[in-house]
Amino acid sequence: MLGTFQQSNLRIEVEASEVAIRESLLRPSQLQKWLWPQQFSPGLPEQFQTGMRFTSSIGPVTIQHYVDVAESNCLRFLLSQGIDGFHEWYWGEGWIQSRLEGISVIPLNLGQTINLVRLKDFLSHQKKVVTNSPAS
Repeated sequence: MLGTFQQSNLRIEVEASEVAIRESLLRPSQLQKWLWPQQFSPGLPEQFQTGMRFTSSIGPVTIQHYVDVAESNCLRFLLSQGIDGFHEWYWGEGWIQSRLEGISVIPLNLGQTINLVRLKDFLSHQKKVVTNSPAS
């Protein structure tokens, strides 16, 4: 694998419930909304399950994902090809933690930071939409 070994651990506070965070990370349809421009292989299930495999791409870089853990407050991908390593997510009420380690030519810390900011913005926008929607 070409590239350098990189590692990054980030934790942020968000104005979102644990349930909203879980939905944004464990549901591929939600993940694709805030993780743009990363594209995912078609036909993903409603929710990530331990043992499943899929492919994503960022421009010309393809990344293979193996879902090592998919639980109510943890998601871990084992990565290969464009990144050889892993990406872990942990979350709770009002916080998200992301740990990324791997060998890659992609600047992992920069990408991870941008992705966490996008997730925070996505969750904030979702909360505003729910708060401002008319009562049923």
